[in-house]
Amino acid sequence: MSATETQTVTQNEPEAATLRLRPAAQTEDGYKYAHLLPVFDPNEHFPPLVPYDHVDPGARALQHADPRAFIANATRISDITPHLGTEIDGVQLTQLDNDGRDELALLVAQRGLVVFRNQQEFLDRGADWYREWGSYFGRLHVHPTSGHPEGLPELHLVYRDANSTFNFERSERISTTLWHSDVSYELQPPGLTTFFLLSQPTTGGDTLFLSQVAALKRLSPQFVAFLRTLKAVHSGVEQANYSRSGNRGGVVRREPVEHVHPVIRKHPVTGQEALYVNKQFTTRIVGLKIEESETILNFLYQHMAASGDVQARVRWEPNTVVLWDNRVTAHSAQVDYGESKERRHGARITPQAERPIPALDGLDLTL
Repeated sequence: MSATETQTVTQNEPEAATLRLRPAAQTEDGYKYAHLLPVFDPNEHFPPLVPYDHVDPGARALQHADPRAFIANATRISDITPHLGTEIDGVQLTQLDNDGRDELALLVAQRGLVVFRNQQEFLDRGADWYREWGSYFGRLHVHPTSGHPEGLPELHLVYRDANSTFNFERSERISTTLWHSDVSYELQPPGLTTFFLLSQPTTGGDTLFLSQVAALKRLSPQFVAFLRTLKAVHSGVEQANYSRSGNRGGVVRREPVEHVHPVIRKHPVTGQEALYVNKQFTTRIVGLKIEESETILNFLYQHMAASGDVQARVRWEPNTVVLWDNRVTAHSAQVDYGESKERRHGARITPQAERPIPALDGLDLTL
């Protein structure tokens, strides 16, 4: 496989299912965001993604006299942890001009995670706003299997209530924690990512975040030097099979793909190096024996999971909007609210970024 070639994994299609729109359990009268509930159309199909030239808005902010001018009037700015995350009050994302958006992109790249409270206007702007907002930061990704609002495939939805779930959940696992970077199997995975909850449980349903930059820095220089020479396969096959088996709405809109990415990538704006493997989508390290690959990957997964000192936890207060940089920050939802039977309805705007840049110059990314 060449450095830019996409490996598409063709699978047999199941018999056509009945068109599934909003499940009956979700359509009760009076829900403010009923128009943003997930739909699943088995006849909806999209062609393979093609490469595109990504220009990171954060790079422009490096030339600004004050790259943090957009938060000059914030009423509160608080770092969540020393290594990851900043929480901001008093800034309305809907009011940012282009310079402000560029500065936002730079701050998210630098801090990995930025949390904005009291963003009711952002949530209520609707479909055209979501598209316009996300498109500023890159080409919008359309998820191959998740639910989306009717007529808005660019908005990835997570949804669970008392009667149904349309998320990637494995009930046979001990824990619901599953660290990952979103759709890392794509040739050009996401960069700056925006997520918000339209409805949240009274307690629980938090999201954990992990600095893959800080996690990398904890490793010995000798080991990091070795990891820089490695590349790994990221695959969307399991995710597609999960849907084809009747879960999550049961649709696959685009055939699953696999791509090779560096184990350590470099951020195009900050120059920071970050681990870029995750348990959900990384399947093997190219060129190593099975046991060698599994040993290294499992060590890295355990290191990430155990490193509470480079993690942050976001509690979803109403009208919160969270942005993170998928290139340097991993995350995991926490499904700890199931017994409450409360709804958790979230939306993700997911612009694609560049193909991961190897930390090691000249690393061959062919399979």
